[in-house]
Amino acid sequence: LEPLKAQAKLLDANHLAEQIWRMEASVETDPPLAIGTAKELIETCCKTILAERGKPISGTPDMPTLTKATMKELKLVPDDVPDSARGGDVIKRLLSNLGTIGNGLAELRGLYGTGHGKHGKTSGLSARHAKLAVGAASALATFLFETHMETKP
Repeated sequence: LEPLKAQAKLLDANHLAEQIWRMEASVETDPPLAIGTAKELIETCCKTILAERGKPISGTPDMPTLTKATMKELKLVPDDVPDSARGGDVIKRLLSNLGTIGNGLAELRGLYGTGHGKHGKTSGLSARHAKLAVGAASALATFLFETHMETKP
């Protein structure tokens, strides 16, 4: 999470720093909280980038809308990669897969996170699942923030 912490510091984003801390503190002891926070981290990342670029989204958009708008603003959608680019097909595939991380986190949080009440006998996920969610969220958020900083108008 160190690269993400650096981005939070660079952006002076206290809320983002709190989410990183919460994920670190809960990944072993409270996997549902870590999973829910990983999803919230992506929302924070997208909303921060869009607001800094003068394109805030109002209301409470769902995760696909938020990640798609952010990736489009950063020119990270597969259509933005020229077919003639070396490895263009691979880059397009990676960008397409990257865009699904937020959606997967939202689904995982809905099933196992802290956002909804569950049946009293429901079994949850383990720390390794929380580490996967936190790692994926961190990779996506770091890539989006770094792209944002490198391409700021």
